[in-house]
Amino acid sequence: MVDKERIAGSAQQAKGSMKAGAGKLTGDRKLEAEGHADKAEGKARNFIGGVKDALRGK
Repeated sequence: MVDKERIAGSAQQAKGSMKAGAGKLTGDRKLEAEGHADKAEGKARNFIGGVKDALRGK
């Protein structure tokens, strides 16, 4: 089974991508920056989940 952190991280990456895209489309730099931050945080969570999976031998 995949770690919950990986699932949450992937969801957060998708959310960040959508936010960044919407910000870029509308010219809202703050929203775009928030999207990039969410995406980076999602990548980190996904990485942590991968480490947990590796430690469990999956």
